[in-house]
Amino acid sequence: MARSPLTLAAAATAALSSSSRSGVAIVGAAPLSEGGAGRFDSALLHVADGGRLVVRVPTSDDAEADLAREEKALAGLTMGVRSLLGFTAPEVLGRTRLGDRVARVQTHLAGYRVDAAHVPPGRGVATALAHAIASVHDLPASVVQAAGLPTATAAQVHTQTEELLDRAEATGRLPFGLLRRWSRALGAEALWRFEPTVTLGGVDPSAFTFADDDGVPVIRGLLSWAGLRVGDPAEDLRWVSSAPDARGDVLAAYAAATDHAPDAMLGERARLHAELEFAKWLVHGHEIGSASIMDDAVALLDSLDWSVRDEPPIAAGTVTVDDAIAALGRVPDGRAEAIDTSMQTDAYDPGSMDLFEDEEEPETTTHAAGDADLETEPIGFRDWTPDEEPATPDDDDRDPGDAARNALRRWTGTA
Repeated sequence: MARSPLTLAAAATAALSSSSRSGVAIVGAAPLSEGGAGRFDSALLHVADGGRLVVRVPTSDDAEADLAREEKALAGLTMGVRSLLGFTAPEVLGRTRLGDRVARVQTHLAGYRVDAAHVPPGRGVATALAHAIASVHDLPASVVQAAGLPTATAAQVHTQTEELLDRAEATGRLPFGLLRRWSRALGAEALWRFEPTVTLGGVDPSAFTFADDDGVPVIRGLLSWAGLRVGDPAEDLRWVSSAPDARGDVLAAYAAATDHAPDAMLGERARLHAELEFAKWLVHGHEIGSASIMDDAVALLDSLDWSVRDEPPIAAGTVTVDDAIAALGRVPDGRAEAIDTSMQTDAYDPGSMDLFEDEEEPETTTHAAGDADLETEPIGFRDWTPDEEPATPDDDDRDPGDAARNALRRWTGTA
């Protein structure tokens, strides 16, 4: 049963009282939906000075581990490191036990959020995301090393990917066409010649908060830090497979913004990481013995196999950094049209912010982002959270396009 905002507010008060923020007075609370598929009980807190905080309590061991990793990563972001980012990262202000879990209170990052499928082409959201991701990748590796977070060389990333494919093949349910496609990618030496960077372990656009500056979308903050590590920068760009119209603009803006050497196969590796999320889902279902997860994964893999069979192999040299830079000339000078975005992080009814009245909890308001049809089929990906089994796919989900578009919703429990 989900914990109420009042319960979470009481826990937050206890957490703050035992920290340096003991003078902070919480005067209101409201439910907060963070798109976490029920992995956290969260509340938006209103404090006496007019500011806002967020309290989160994990609902599973996996979610607890994620929050612990995130807290460790945020502790490694010193003031000097944060000044290099150009946007805000949360700050953990206090923690306390709540039953068998740990409640954490952190600063609230206001703004609106944009799902990958709703990232429009052109200057604006797409280029802001590219610049923000590049700023994380340009952080010194010592930030990760000093915090005791994972690091991997290019060779180790290749080995880890090879091991994943071996485990997926061992299930006996991986389509042969994908096995051949991915095996060829693993054998393409040029694909794996990259400079490891600080990464977020596969960030999704919806983890960033936006604000409009004279009508131009700019990034104000980044919510998710649990995956901070040194590894393949392409992992943080795998989401462009869900936004094919914006892909060229994102890669071009990233290439122009990063201080690292050009990565000719960045886009190709990003596509590979995106496709391999389906393999991870299959392996997860096999390892925990879940027939429903495996059936869901096989349906997705079959549709992916069908959709890529006429495409050139990964690492066929069809996308290079030169191609991405050339795309800069195709980006219009004018800013992208303003769009209404999904998941307002601070959508709530101010009238409900009263701890002392027993009122019905307000519903969190959401707004649908741009709904223009894409000419090519995107792949829906977001950070994988396999805490709950997916719904059994309907017959129409077996259609390749439907299965790809519905993958994200089933994996995160938002279907």
